[in-house]
Amino acid sequence: MLIDLHVHSCFSKDSDSQFDSILEWAKKNGMGGVAICDHDSVEGGFACARRALEIASDILVIPGQEVSSAEGHVLVLGASESVPASMSVHSTIEYAHDRGGLVIIPHPYKKTSHGIGYLKGLDVDAVEVFNSRCLTPYANTRAKIVAERLGLPQVGGSDAHEPCMVGRSYTDIDVEDESVDSVLSAIKAGRVKPGGKLTPQKYVVGQMFRGIRKKININ
Repeated sequence: MLIDLHVHSCFSKDSDSQFDSILEWAKKNGMGGVAICDHDSVEGGFACARRALEIASDILVIPGQEVSSAEGHVLVLGASESVPASMSVHSTIEYAHDRGGLVIIPHPYKKTSHGIGYLKGLDVDAVEVFNSRCLTPYANTRAKIVAERLGLPQVGGSDAHEPCMVGRSYTDIDVEDESVDSVLSAIKAGRVKPGGKLTPQKYVVGQMFRGIRKKININ
């Protein structure tokens, strides 16, 4: 089952992606599921899951979030509630696990996107070793080398902020059935393989400018 484990919706301040468009493009791009990982809130994930049911989409939606820990970003999938921002990375991981969440470190060596910068000593379930929004191969290659050294499951995600980029990177997951619990169990067990392509630079740069404009308008 191909799943994009890192997608942003309109619930993220730097994305305008609507749920229907995310689900439509996920289907077009061959995905069986997506994890909605908005910044510091799981509400977008739950809302997208409800929307998928309303329109009878066959795309599996995993509610998640991208948590801004004090040291960098942490992906949490399947937690029962939002994980607070600004805690230490170790406290963030512990908080997420206590609430049934699966923890993935996204783009750990991409400093321009709040990568944590290390993996050793972290009690995580997987590492994102293919993030589509890296402009060069360095960060992904480094993440893969370290994840292999530490024996951690390796996953991929598009980090899409535009619907058409959903599925640009993904994880091929060997699931027992097409349910959220089955997907999370398979990731923990390491039955995963990352794949995909880098996002064209025009989309990465465009998203950066949209984020800046939104921050200016909010402030």
